[in-house]
Formats: sequence, C-alpha cells, structure tokens
Amino acid sequence: MDPRSYRERLYEAFSGSDADAGDRIAAGIDVAASHLDLPIGFLTEIEDGTQRIVQATGDHELIRAGESCPLDDAYCRETVERESPLAVERASASADVADRAFETFGLETYVGAIVRVDGEVYGTVCFADTDERDESFTEAETMFVELLARLVGEALERRERERERERRTEQLRTEKRRFEGIAEASSDIIFRVDRDGAFSYVSAAVERVLGYEPETLVGAPFTEFLADEAVADAMSAYADVLDGEALEAVELAFRAADDVSADGGMATDATGSMAASAGGQAVGAGGSDGNTVTLEVNATPITDDGEVVGVQGVGRDVTARQERTAELRLKNRAIDEADIGITIADATRPDNPIAYANEGFERLTGYDRATIVERNCRILQGEGTDPDAVAELRAGVEAAEPTTVDLINYRADGTPFWNQVRISPITDDAGEVTQFLGFQSDVTERKRTAQLVRLLNRVFRHNLRNEMNTVAGWGGHLAEGRVDDPAAAGERVAAAADRVAALSERARELERYARRDRDPARLDPAATLDALAERFRDEYPAATVEARVATDRGICAGTELERALGELVENALKHHGDEAPHVELAAEDDGEWVEITVTDDGPGIDEMEAAVIAAGEETALEHSSGLGLWLVNWIATRYGGSCQIEARPDGAGTVATLRLPAIAADEAVDEVARRPTVLFR
Repeated sequence: MDPRSYRERLYEAFSGSDADAGDRIAAGIDVAASHLDLPIGFLTEIEDGTQRIVQATGDHELIRAGESCPLDDAYCRETVERESPLAVERASASADVADRAFETFGLETYVGAIVRVDGEVYGTVCFADTDERDESFTEAETMFVELLARLVGEALERRERERERERRTEQLRTEKRRFEGIAEASSDIIFRVDRDGAFSYVSAAVERVLGYEPETLVGAPFTEFLADEAVADAMSAYADVLDGEALEAVELAFRAADDVSADGGMATDATGSMAASAGGQAVGAGGSDGNTVTLEVNATPITDDGEVVGVQGVGRDVTARQERTAELRLKNRAIDEADIGITIADATRPDNPIAYANEGFERLTGYDRATIVERNCRILQGEGTDPDAVAELRAGVEAAEPTTVDLINYRADGTPFWNQVRISPITDDAGEVTQFLGFQSDVTERKRTAQLVRLLNRVFRHNLRNEMNTVAGWGGHLAEGRVDDPAAAGERVAAAADRVAALSERARELERYARRDRDPARLDPAATLDALAERFRDEYPAATVEARVATDRGICAGTELERALGELVENALKHHGDEAPHVELAAEDDGEWVEITVTDDGPGIDEMEAAVIAAGEETALEHSSGLGLWLVNWIATRYGGSCQIEARPDGAGTVATLRLPAIAADEAVDEVARRPTVLFR
C-alpha cells in the first residue's frame, strides 16, 4: 500500500469527535503495525521509573494492557533517554538495547518514539517482533512512528482536558447542589446572576423578604427589581465583581412586590413588567417613591477555568437595622443640637471620668470633646464656685441618687456662668451603677433676673421707706401747724412723691429690659457716640460733649446699649453742679473688646456706689440707692461685657468704662456674640 494511504488512514483514525481516545489510539496502532509489517504494537506510560502497558496489539505474554516492569528492564528506556526514535533490526547484537531488556522480552526488532502530553514525557508508542528484520528502518518509517506518537499525545491531551472539564462540571454541579441546599435553608436571599445581568438562581427567602416567588426573578434582569436611585450603584458594583473583585456590605434598595395573583404568580402591568411597591417602609439610598426593602449585599465572582461567568452572593434584609440606624442618627443629631450640655461619666472607674459629651456641651463650655473626655467635670469649677453646691453634687454621686444643683462654672476662656447641673445614675441588669448621665444648662439669665428682683425689692423698700418718712414728717408738721412756710413744706412732700414716681418708672424700665429677649447686633461705634453727643449738646447747650472713636471695628451688643450710654452721660451732666460741664465719649480697641469710656469733670461718684458696681453685688453694709447704674450694668453684662465706674486719676471727675465684644467687618454676629455674664460687673 502506498505510504501516503497509511498516513491518510492514520489521520482518519484520529479525526472525528465521537470516538473515545482509547479507540482512536488503538486504531492508530493497528494502522502503524500494518504499515511497518510488525505484529506487536503497544502504548506505554512511564512514571516513577516504571513502564506500564496502556494499550497493546499482537501476541506477547508480557506486552498486554496492565502489565508493567521497571524501566531499566524495558526497551523504552533508551528511547526516552535519547529523546528521539529508536529503531533496531537485531536487538541481540545491538548496543542500543540492554541485555536485561532483551532477556526479559526477547524482541529482535523494535522501533519506538516518545509520547508527550502537555510538553511532558508521558511514555512511548512502540512496535516490535521476536524475529529479526532483514531491512533497516527507513527515515520515512521512523517519522511515521513519530507522527503516531504526536497524534497519540494530542489525543491524550484532549481526553485529559475533557476529563478535567467533566470533573469541573461535576464539581460545579456538586457545588451548586450544596449552594442551593444551604440557600434554601437560609433566611437571607441567596442569588446568582449571569454575565448578562439576569438572575439564574434566587433562593426561597426572596418571597418572605421581597414578596416575589423565586421563579419570577429567574431569567429577569436584576435591575428590574431595584429602586430607581439604587440602579447606578448596583450596576457599578456588578461591574466590579465581573472584574474579579469581591463585593462587601453594599446596601441597595429593592422594590417589594405589589401583589401576588391567585395562581401564585406576580401581578404585572399591561407591558408585562413587574408591578412595584409595597412591603416595607421607604428607606435606603436616598429613599424613593413607593415602598422599598434595603438589602445588604455581599457577592463574589463565579469562575470557570479562570474566566468569570457570573456573580453569586447573599442579600440580607437590613431595613429594620437601617431604620434603627436612622432613628439613632436622628437621636444623636437631636442630642448634639440640643442647647443643653449632655455628658456620660464612667461610674466603674476612679474619679468618674467623662466618656461622652455632646456638641451642646462644647457650645456651652467652650471645651471640645477631645479635651473633656477622660477628665472629671470639676474642670469647670473656679474661684466663684460655691463649695456647698459642689458638696451637694458629690453627695448625690456617692449615694447614686438623682441630684440637681445650681453653681457657678467657668468656660474654657475663663468666663463664668451659672450652670444648672442634673445627674442621674444609670444601672445595668444587675442593678449596679455603670454611668452617670449629666445635663448642664446655662441658667445665667434666670439667676440674673432673680438678682434683679431682689435688687428692685431692696431699692423699693429702702427708698420708699426714706421718702415716706419725709412725707410723714412734713405731713405731721403741717397738721400740727408747726411749719412757718407751708408752701415750702408742700413742695418737699411733692418732691418726695415725684422721686417715688421716678423710681417706680425706672424700675419698670429695668424690668422691661430684663424681660426683653437678647438680640445681639453689629453696632457702629462712631454713629452711636456721635448721635449721643449731638443729642446731649442740644439738651444741655452750656455743656461740652465730645465723641472720639479710635477703632474700625463694630460693637456686638443690643440696641439698648445706647440707653446705657445715655444714662451715663445724663448722670454726668445732671449732677455736675457747674454751669459748663465737660463730657467725653470715647471708643478704642482692647484685644477682643471695644472699650467705651464716658469721662466727666464733675464731683465724682459716691464711693459706696462705685464699690457696689465694681463688686457686682450688694452687701449688708454696701448698697446702691439708685437704679440707673444697675440699668447700665444689666445692659453691658447681658451681652458678655462688663462695667466699671471709678474716679479719674487726677480726682477731677469720674470715668465709666464699658467693655463689649468687638466684631470685625468679615465676622458674623453669631460668631462673636457672647452669653450674659454671671454678675453685674
């Protein structure tokens, strides 16, 4: 037969897709044995120094499928070592065949070539005869054996790939069965999505969570079931997983099913699309119209032979958790935005250090949370703090009882304020106190008002008693006829009555200011002082009233400041006693303050009045007889300022000094405005 016909038969033996690799190899061995005219043909596998017969044709007791021997006893050893076909016609006399191999198999004629699978030596394909061969093997014959070896190797590679594919397929089937078994028992939604973005599997939990039967979702794009605002995020996450990334804890809002029809399927609209809404409260990524359920999604890529073929993951209903988180966030925001300070102290540690402070505490005290945490609240105490109030608070802590005290505390900048402190113990399940909840409220305004009431009562009692003594005395003289000049006596009685009426009017004015809400604003010093100077020059033509401004900043205070300054100027002019009094109003910078002075050249203020104003409080031996200076104090201190009245250094007059917060052109009133100070000072 023409050698070309044998090659064609050989290729034909290995072509097609129906035949098993073993059948193809057997057919190829038969074709080659016929072409070489050799009765024995076989395929070997060599591993760990052992030769094993895989397939064989011919009649030789040691060359049968399943037989094996040490490679050193086989003809194939030389074939493998030389890595080229071995062909011998008389093995008994050939140096290429080991004596032990000939003694074992007794083959005189042998030709074999290496079979490689995936580049590695698999074994050999060989042909032989117990008789000698008369003619040497031609190059075409050895090349024919090499061709067969290559075709055998390719067939084995294909078979191995097919087997590996079958193993992977079965592994995937097993994994899928295991996956679905776990999924059906899970309370979370287990899902798979193919590369086209359609669900290929959804667990039964979807019906409980979203209201859809699993069959409804399979084959449908997952985007159909997302809330509109969640689609972009979901598509981005899906693309990341297809790129090989894992998806962790991504919250997506899904539309819950609207209705379930009588046959168990989902209700659809005229276009066949799924009806949306119902099932849960609208929460999630930005919210949406209709009801949604928020799922926390974790997903990983599904791979096959290194290629991502889909996505699998789990979706957990976190709607309730998100609602709780939103509620907690709302509560936290409410706590932080509250006007009162809120603290939590750790009762299980020495000295009860602060474990938490809200933003209201920062605004109230000026201390940031990083500074106050791990410290005790006594950091707020100072020289004006009442030790009795502190002792009462400490006793409440030691007794683990709710306690409320009012005491003077100090802000971070040293400014005092009246702080109403309320503490409540918090216990664990065993009844042990673990924390103290504290509330701090600025009650300075209330305390100031209470002090004002006491002031008004004292002044009324003091002045009214004095004036009524005057009225009673002169009235008695008039009644008894012991007055030489009744008209003059009547004038004195009338004057006393006028003073009582004026005092009453001043008290009502002070009360009105106390009841009026604080309204800090940006005041122009130049405009304010110039207007006052012009007004009093008109009212007192003989007086010299000057205004001098040495600041380009404004004053952060209420408009009633003009009333306080007017009181000071009027006092200076009215009680001067000279026909040509001189008063100077001045404003200049003093750090964070604008300092306003009203200087006169009059007789000076009474020492007792000055002492009361300087101290900011009255004692049993020192008290102010009028309300005008208290009005000035009230207005200055309610905007965080202070007031001092003292004699001029040369003794020729009085200097009244008001210090009020300065405000630059680029500053907002809210940034500069200060709370009222504790005392009239």
